[in-house]
Amino acid sequence: MKKVLLMVLVVLFCFVITGCGGKVDNKTATPKVSESKKVVIFSSAEEYKNDFYSKKLKEKFPDYDIVIEYLSTGNHAAKLKAEGEKTLCDITLDLEAGYAKQLEPIFADLSSYDMSRYSDDLLSNTKKWMPECRVGGAIILNTEVLKAKGLKAPQSYEDLLKPEYKGLISMPSPKASGTGYIFLKALVNSMGEEKAFAYFDQLSKNVLQFTSSGSGPVNALINKEVAIGLGMTAQGALKKTEGVPLEMVFFKEGSPYTFYTVAMIKGKEKNKAVKDVFDYLNSTVIEGQVQKYYPEKLYKDKDYTIKNMPENIKYADMKNNTIEEKERLLAKWNY
Repeated sequence: MKKVLLMVLVVLFCFVITGCGGKVDNKTATPKVSESKKVVIFSSAEEYKNDFYSKKLKEKFPDYDIVIEYLSTGNHAAKLKAEGEKTLCDITLDLEAGYAKQLEPIFADLSSYDMSRYSDDLLSNTKKWMPECRVGGAIILNTEVLKAKGLKAPQSYEDLLKPEYKGLISMPSPKASGTGYIFLKALVNSMGEEKAFAYFDQLSKNVLQFTSSGSGPVNALINKEVAIGLGMTAQGALKKTEGVPLEMVFFKEGSPYTFYTVAMIKGKEKNKAVKDVFDYLNSTVIEGQVQKYYPEKLYKDKDYTIKNMPENIKYADMKNNTIEEKERLLAKWNY
């Protein structure tokens, strides 16, 4: 009787351990973890551009949880630098090229993608990122404010130093805005570093405010707080189309410019959802925003424009536009 009872207990024990008497299968004992459908995008784009991206991606991938988190350019780069490949970010979008070059070690290899369609001056030999948009700067004028003040439109950077423009100029701070920095870099390249910084010392006396964003000068022009703004050409064109009395002019030095990028964090490309979203951005959505918002030259064999966008823009000399050079010059900026 004791032997029978012992046998019954052994059978029951095995029944429990093996899962209802079944055979233990090491391949199925651990539950399979489903691949995440959440995609996190860090973006430094303007709100209207992020809204465009979000709408297009959610229409294409309704089953994916796509989150676009806005970060200013500096914070965007600093966060990725601090977190490295362990970041929650899957795709970095609209990050200024200088920062993208600095962060290449944590980006996925994109050499399998065709980059021949992009303008040659926007490409990197490392193939760790792709250009997302080119942003040029212009001297943007509110013609109504100038007329009300009885002032002529400036014809040169030197004109901006005239006392009649005191308090009527807005410029983004180079320390806070990529748009502000491209004006500084362009004049360093054209005037020489010492003369350029001396120029901005004089210009500061006429500047109402050095804004914290590249959109600040255009907003000040819209509100008629200033007559002249050093701002983004495409944004000026968009606002002119909306009825704001703006004109974009370029001085002999040409339009300063920079460009922004898109990349995947290394290892994240293995997630199907992340790769799907990145591929769709690359194949369709980025070109859509170029057509709609920032039509400056991105593609080698394609040209786009928007209403009121100046044509045949001459670009400034932006050589040596590295992150190291940027940090060095910004250390000297006092405003």
